[in-house]
Amino acid sequence: MITVNPDGKIMVRRCLVTLRPFRLFVLGIGFFTLCFLMTSLGGQFSARRLGDSPFTIRTEVMGGPESRGVLRKMSDLLELMVKRMDALARLENVSELHRAGGDLHFPADRMPPGAGLMERIQAIAQNVSDIAVKVDQILRHSLLLHSKVSEGRRDQCEAPSDPKFPDCSGKVEWMRARWTSDPCYAFFGVDGTECSFLIYLSEVEWFCPPLPWRNQTAAQRAPKPLPKVQAVFRSNLSHLLDLMGSGKESLIFMKKRTKRLTAQWALAAQRLAQKLGATRRDQKQILVHIGFLTEESGDVFSPRVLKGGPLGEMVQWADILAALYVLGHGLRVTVSLKELQSNLGVPPGRGSCPLTMPLPFDLIYTDYHGLQQMKQHMGLSFKKYRCRIRVIDTFGTEPAYNHEEYATLHGYRTNWGYWNLNPKQFMTMFPHTPDNSFMGFVSEELNETEKQLIKGGKASNMAVVYGKEASIWKLQGKEKFLGILNKYMEIHGTVYYESQRPPEVPAFVKNHGLLPQPEFQQLLRKAKLFIGFGFPYEGPAPLEAIANGCIFLQSRFSPPHSSLNHEFFRGKPTSREVFSQHPYAENFIGKPHVWTVDYNNSEEFEAAIKAIMRTQVDPYLPYEYTCEGMLERIHAYIQHQDFCVAPGPALPGAHTSQSPFVLAPNATHLEWAQNASLAPAAWPPAHSLRAWLATPGRACTDTCLDHGLICEPSFFPFLNSQDAFLKLQVPCDSTESEMNHLYPAFAQPGQECYLQKDPLLFSCAGSNTKYRRLCPCRDFRKGQVALCQGCL
Repeated sequence: MITVNPDGKIMVRRCLVTLRPFRLFVLGIGFFTLCFLMTSLGGQFSARRLGDSPFTIRTEVMGGPESRGVLRKMSDLLELMVKRMDALARLENVSELHRAGGDLHFPADRMPPGAGLMERIQAIAQNVSDIAVKVDQILRHSLLLHSKVSEGRRDQCEAPSDPKFPDCSGKVEWMRARWTSDPCYAFFGVDGTECSFLIYLSEVEWFCPPLPWRNQTAAQRAPKPLPKVQAVFRSNLSHLLDLMGSGKESLIFMKKRTKRLTAQWALAAQRLAQKLGATRRDQKQILVHIGFLTEESGDVFSPRVLKGGPLGEMVQWADILAALYVLGHGLRVTVSLKELQSNLGVPPGRGSCPLTMPLPFDLIYTDYHGLQQMKQHMGLSFKKYRCRIRVIDTFGTEPAYNHEEYATLHGYRTNWGYWNLNPKQFMTMFPHTPDNSFMGFVSEELNETEKQLIKGGKASNMAVVYGKEASIWKLQGKEKFLGILNKYMEIHGTVYYESQRPPEVPAFVKNHGLLPQPEFQQLLRKAKLFIGFGFPYEGPAPLEAIANGCIFLQSRFSPPHSSLNHEFFRGKPTSREVFSQHPYAENFIGKPHVWTVDYNNSEEFEAAIKAIMRTQVDPYLPYEYTCEGMLERIHAYIQHQDFCVAPGPALPGAHTSQSPFVLAPNATHLEWAQNASLAPAAWPPAHSLRAWLATPGRACTDTCLDHGLICEPSFFPFLNSQDAFLKLQVPCDSTESEMNHLYPAFAQPGQECYLQKDPLLFSCAGSNTKYRRLCPCRDFRKGQVALCQGCL
């Protein structure tokens, strides 16, 4: 008989209580360990493919010792567990002996359960030990194999000397020093090895030749172009309102405007569809990124919408969105940097790397803020895709400011220019210079009934002042001409104020405060006169006033305002001289709708007021500022403007067998010869070309206008040859090619002819008394100065 002290009985009871759960726990640990080992080793083995890149192999092999260490630790852990289980099993055996009443002989099928558990754990431990040995052998073999592979590919992972890729070695050096400067490099697989540099520089960027041992099949297989979808005019703009988003006062203003003009857009679409007939129009995928509304650019406009701030930009953007949508194109609208990055496919990082996918948009409309944001985040893709960008540029960018090298060397560098785009990619609010494309906006068009009601409801002695900010009323000397105006007319203002009347507004002015657009329109329909104080420049309000039957009175500037003498224009990429507050209204509309006088001349000003009171005018809106006119213009641009194609006519030095020009019968200018073939893909059509030699100091813009024509910069390459001077009977003692935005030109002292060396510098703007410029001109459609007679 076996005796056990009471303390031993208590211990055995506790073991009996806790042993079974512990057995289950140990079995679970053993099973989990086995699964983990198989998964880890499977990942190790599956990653070992011969086709892997050398730097991937190196990374895996470096993990070999760590893997062996993990296996050893697991084996030691299982051995420790076996020892502890052995001790606990002895206690369990003692317990079983007591319960058997002293019988020490067990049948074969009733062995203590701890014995079977022990055998299983010992078997697992032995298997783990065997696996560790085999993995150690495999990893040693892998190290040997890797050393051979590395030796075989060492020459292939050095920067090749290939004259077709002269920048390769320099780019590799840069990558060695700076590849950690942007996380986007690691995103594309760069890990600091020579091979990773070369793979990135040959397959993601294009500075190095493809590596011969890399699989080039995927890179060479170009994606199939999607089938072209025909654009269909739209008349329901509800989906566009959803695309525009919400949350900003500026967006609310733009959506209200679009909604108010929906009926006019629908009618304009119907008219243009009839005019175009069966003309095929492919649907374009278009991204519209309004950069000045992003938080990153400050979004200074949104807070000022309700305080009388300038709304011209938002008017134009709302109309651009509506026109693109009505024309039937696919549209995506972004007003945040995060949305822009998502739509472009920008890789994670700081913007140094190209896009992760081909650009899914045929066109991108943005502004200068958006242009800067895209350059910062598109890497080399910006240079590749910038030909698809259209920049909405209120005041225009002249070629001398656009050409980075030329602008830097000749003092034309500003904060807004130097992008090296085709100058036609800049799209303006008014036709300032033909060097840029005239985008415009729309004014509400009245039907005949509305026009008659306006004519009958006009007050002959009511004037409305142009300007919603109090600062506009601070102009020096305004009291003098306002006093004269007050003698003849009742003066109304729409100046923003919060709690009291702005002190800048004279007491005799009836100020309505800031009015919503419909109420402002009603005020204009009653008024006889809309008067400007000289600022803001070239806004949409004067056209709205003229369209509502007002006469627009504005100040003449002497000397003209420009970036040389006026703070507002300083820093803007243009040398244009502004002779009045609204040059378009003065030059393209004129009397009786527009009067331009010297406000400093009291007699001239008072005489103009008296004459205006006697003058009757009908509401008038130029066709190019109607919904149909804007649709027509943007349709033509989308159909014909392609800045991604190779340049057309050759630069100086190219000679053709037969000149395409003939001297006009009156011997004043050149014309396109009737028997000459048209230049391929030329738009506007080359047969509309007329070329004059300007007088000294005269710009091509003014020279063409003198003949009732428009300067056409796309025609400059046709004239950029000595033959053009010969046909005009200009005696060239010598001919030289240089970079100058005034060339081609003839310098009279010395009888020298100059040709343009850089096509980005062809410019209608600019003059110098030393030169007589050779100017290409064209005709234009009535009311649509942007398009020639055969341009649609």
